[in-house]
Amino acid sequence: MTEAENTKPELPEHVRVRFCPSPTGIPHVGMVRTALFNWAEARHTKGTFVFRIEDTDAQRDSEESYNQIIEALNWLGIDWDEGINVGGPDGPYRQSERGDIYKDVAAKLFEAGYAYESFSTPEEIEARNVAAGRPKAFGYDGYDRDLTEEQKAAFRAEGRKPALRIRMPDEDVAFDDLIRGRIEFKAGSVPDYVIVRPNGDPLYTLTNPVDDAMMNINVVLRGEDLLSSTPRQIVLYRYLIELGVAKEMPLFGHMPYVMGQGNKKLSKRDPESNLFLHRDNGFIREGLLNYLALLGWSIAADRDVFSMEEMIEKFDVRDVKANPARFDLDKAISINAEHIRMLEPQDFLNRAVPYLNRDGVVSADSWDALTDREREVLSASVELVQPRVRLLGEVAGMVGSLLSTEGYIEPDDDAKKQLKDSAPAVLDAAIAALSDVAEDDWKTDFLHETLNKSLIEDGGYKPRLAFGPVRVAMSGRRVSPPLFESMEIVGKEITVARLQGLREHL
Repeated sequence: MTEAENTKPELPEHVRVRFCPSPTGIPHVGMVRTALFNWAEARHTKGTFVFRIEDTDAQRDSEESYNQIIEALNWLGIDWDEGINVGGPDGPYRQSERGDIYKDVAAKLFEAGYAYESFSTPEEIEARNVAAGRPKAFGYDGYDRDLTEEQKAAFRAEGRKPALRIRMPDEDVAFDDLIRGRIEFKAGSVPDYVIVRPNGDPLYTLTNPVDDAMMNINVVLRGEDLLSSTPRQIVLYRYLIELGVAKEMPLFGHMPYVMGQGNKKLSKRDPESNLFLHRDNGFIREGLLNYLALLGWSIAADRDVFSMEEMIEKFDVRDVKANPARFDLDKAISINAEHIRMLEPQDFLNRAVPYLNRDGVVSADSWDALTDREREVLSASVELVQPRVRLLGEVAGMVGSLLSTEGYIEPDDDAKKQLKDSAPAVLDAAIAALSDVAEDDWKTDFLHETLNKSLIEDGGYKPRLAFGPVRVAMSGRRVSPPLFESMEIVGKEITVARLQGLREHL
């Protein structure tokens, strides 16, 4: 394979793209990035986005994974125009339901001489390579191309069943990649390849291009890992066009690898690749999609944060970079934090409640089902919490102490380390000062003034030593919502009880 001059073709007048995952595991970020770029291209060009499922591998495919893929797209807001659960003119949209179509096309390819029967076993192919001085794993050598009918009959008499192979032409195969420019594969570099197994099962090498052809897909955007199979698809497409199965050759664009830690390709087994783990940790769809869009593309040189509407307006697959993109979890979290801050406060609360319920700090998993007190506390604290969390999974740690009615909260270990020898005296002074505050005066500014006078002006403590023990008593954490606002939300009775509770445990 060689990459020549950087020529990128024009897109068709009406773009038709597709997303066609195999249901073989939990949805991963590489899969979602593929869906996102196809979706954005369709929406930008006002084209058509087709969603189908490639589920012909009965050993690896699962209905659970199929449902998870649909759940993932629905959660992310990636919608489609034709395909699974939507319908369209070119169904069915699951390969497992298209067996007769593949059988018919394979028969036409064989009858036209574009495909031939191959009886060679993998062991025989390896042995011939060794005998010819080639590497053992060199690949198929074309042995069965010109078998006579007598030779075929002899193999059948042995009980052998043939696979079906595509006859590759003895010429270079070249195309203009939408992302990488001109790419050429030299003649002989791609051997004849199997499209139907000896047991009659069609392979991806047949089903994928046939589906694309019959669904009139004219722009194929997929991962760089599939680039080596593109000359096979191009040759098969030529044959399908000759047979009237395909109308035209699609354009191809191969998106860059997503790299993980240590500059290795992000594996399905890497925690960073698990889409639902990111959701469980509290990524919101806007933040995660924004970050995934940056894995190979940018809206502007000096801008990382944008909405999906803005992406749709600007996206052109020909602007995607060919170089590998590295998944940086810290940057992803930072971008997610920006999107959390942009949510309307009530929207933020609505999205946070399921996480709060999961973590045991509220009584229900929806806003309307919460108690009056829970809604009151969360509404009062949203301005304190929303700017300070990066993930929805962090909200429970910030508001748990505000929602709790406990008079003592056991401090976290790192919070205990903040307590110096002066902590008992500080808490005694704070309890004395706050016990005299009237209920009507229990407001943020007055509480700040009261403790500032008692602990800093009169007590002579530095702010960190003065307010640190009070913060630990209120939240049990080293990092918490603003102290005096928290005290107002919790109220006098619980505040004083928590100060006394911590004092008794020192």
